[in-house]
Amino acid sequence: MKPFRRRRRGSITATFDPAEADLLANLARQVVELLRDRHGESVSDTDPLAAQLGMNGPVMPPEDPVLRRLLPDAYSGDEAEESGEFRRYTEQSLTAAKVSHAEALIAALVVGGFDPDASDIRGQEEVDVELGPEASLAWLKALTDIRLALAIRLGIETEEDVDLVAHSADPAAVAMSDIYDWLGLVQESLVAALD
Repeated sequence: MKPFRRRRRGSITATFDPAEADLLANLARQVVELLRDRHGESVSDTDPLAAQLGMNGPVMPPEDPVLRRLLPDAYSGDEAEESGEFRRYTEQSLTAAKVSHAEALIAALVVGGFDPDASDIRGQEEVDVELGPEASLAWLKALTDIRLALAIRLGIETEEDVDLVAHSADPAAVAMSDIYDWLGLVQESLVAALD
């Protein structure tokens, strides 16, 4: 990756090799699928007015720990009923926003030359991403969601956990830890370019 940098005309650019672009697109798609799967079937009673207004989401928190982190309760402790009501009216719009951010990340890669439908990425050229202010914000949010999802799956809650996973005896965990770290560098590069 060639880090993000600000151009004179105000946009922010970075260059990814095809494997990096494929990894970013793949992780973003996984977040989209996870979020969309959550809303396959409603687990709450139908409120006719809420259904008309498109605010009839689930009242129960997700069982999947990644979704619980991406779609957290508004209240903690004994306020489960209030949290459920808040979730019912806000979760679907929060989900839609997160899906939109991930799709914006994928779209910018495609505009930059990445072909997500190619059977072999080895023949693809470098992917030049150019982001305006709105797309930059979408990328930051999508990268945050992807890193949160990875952190939950890896059991990362503290800096010490990052080190433990990086030195794990499990090669798959070490590989995912490397991806987690690399995504942090991508995000840090984008933040630096925005300053």
